[in-house]
Amino acid sequence: MGRGRSGSLKPTAAQRAPKGRGELRDQPRRRRSRKPPHRLRRAVLSALIASAIALPLSGAAEPRIPAPAPAALDAPTPTTLDKIYAANRANAAKAAQMAAAHGAGRRAAADRRLAHPTRQLLTFDGRGPGLVTEVLGDLAQATRIAVLVPGSDTSLDTYGRFHTAALNLHQRLTREAPPGTRTAVIAWLGYETPGTISTTVATTERAEQAAPQLGALIRDVRHITDPGPRISLLCHSYGSVVCAQAAPATGDDVNDIALLGSPGTGADTAAALRTSARVWAARGDNDWVENVPHLSADLFGTTVGFGTDPVSPAFGARVFAAGDGGHSDYFEPGSLSLTHLTRIVLGESEAVTHD
Repeated sequence: MGRGRSGSLKPTAAQRAPKGRGELRDQPRRRRSRKPPHRLRRAVLSALIASAIALPLSGAAEPRIPAPAPAALDAPTPTTLDKIYAANRANAAKAAQMAAAHGAGRRAAADRRLAHPTRQLLTFDGRGPGLVTEVLGDLAQATRIAVLVPGSDTSLDTYGRFHTAALNLHQRLTREAPPGTRTAVIAWLGYETPGTISTTVATTERAEQAAPQLGALIRDVRHITDPGPRISLLCHSYGSVVCAQAAPATGDDVNDIALLGSPGTGADTAAALRTSARVWAARGDNDWVENVPHLSADLFGTTVGFGTDPVSPAFGARVFAAGDGGHSDYFEPGSLSLTHLTRIVLGESEAVTHD
């Protein structure tokens, strides 16, 4: 699940409809269903997933945009970062040429922006939906690092909005970091995100595939930086499922995990994430994800749904106030959620207002 403007899974018409008491007043009385609560929950979830299956998978039949293979590079170190950035920019420039020749103007434009001399690309792969890991700030010298993990429908074609979120956070961190504190933000589009209208958006499948890559990034960051920085994972929507899957493997390398607009993590409680990191959760007052059923059930041979609501007391996260924003607004300049995320990344947890 991703940002609302990307076409993320929106509430159905039935979920949006007002529940007026008098709407059945003139209808004959009917006996109410005696279905047990657990069966009703499963029925609701089954209907939700079935609707996704019935709708066309818009991206499934699209031809994949050609691009060169990723640049062959050694593992990043403080002394090789500039060389890595340059090699990936050159790869993005070549990808732009190939996309333009293929008639994919939108992708060509996105690749050209990433090829600009000011961009710091830790990884780049222009094939298919595309993958990129971009660094904002001086990673080798940073003492506070935020890693942003996106949700559904994020690709090279829509990367601009994800980059804007990372840029907003980096600018706020730069302004508010105390003297001697150096900050960096990593925008990690390191996995093929699920489409909003797809069966994969309601399962942990893509998250399970992505988790090893996210864990590898965290290990690389630890090797690049000296001394070890404070690292925070900021996980939006379906990205929170990815972070939950990666959490056990990160060990003590991650200090904080923030779940933003999360549909659930696939775990029943924060403790079940098996991480020493502090687990935070927030949801804006106007975030439609509140209406997504926080259920989990076996369906069609797989588990669908993500279980406990991360902002509920039952989950056990540190819930912080996110203001009145919607699903796309957690990194908006001036927002309460961005204020609190900045404090979490800087390690100023005592200044975070709990909801």
